[in-house]
Amino acid sequence: MDKSVIIYTDGSCLSNPGPGGYAAILRYGEVTREIWGGEAETTNNRMELLAAIKALGQLSRPCGVVIYTDSQYVMKGFTEHWLENWKKKNWKTAANKPVKNQELWQQLDELNSFHEVDWRYVPGHKGQAENERCDELAKVAAEESKTRGEFFLCGEYRGK
Repeated sequence: MDKSVIIYTDGSCLSNPGPGGYAAILRYGEVTREIWGGEAETTNNRMELLAAIKALGQLSRPCGVVIYTDSQYVMKGFTEHWLENWKKKNWKTAANKPVKNQELWQQLDELNSFHEVDWRYVPGHKGQAENERCDELAKVAAEESKTRGEFFLCGEYRGK
């Protein structure tokens, strides 16, 4: 992999379910991109997954990626082999129930396979700057999704 990208992600929901938002910060060298979006009726877990999906979807070729997430749900899907086990069981949980958010897990699995991803946990709301910024953007997106419905936006800047 010739590129090394650092990504921070977060999701938010005003009520669960309810209006939700997601955000991610992507860093490659001196370039930083912030992305965010939302849905009018969703769950927090869906927004956490969508943040990672949208972030990885920004990358046009295979990259080495470090993703920081404060979502145990997303993290354990990869680090504790939940995803691997769900696929073996035809998308059933250990309790033999259908996996929630299967379509999003499948998208994320495909993107994860395209890149060389290192999943890392960052505790939420503990002062880590990029995690706090993602949280802020995700909350704004959740508020905006109440009236706007589904949307996606992106901003980019150079420098730190």
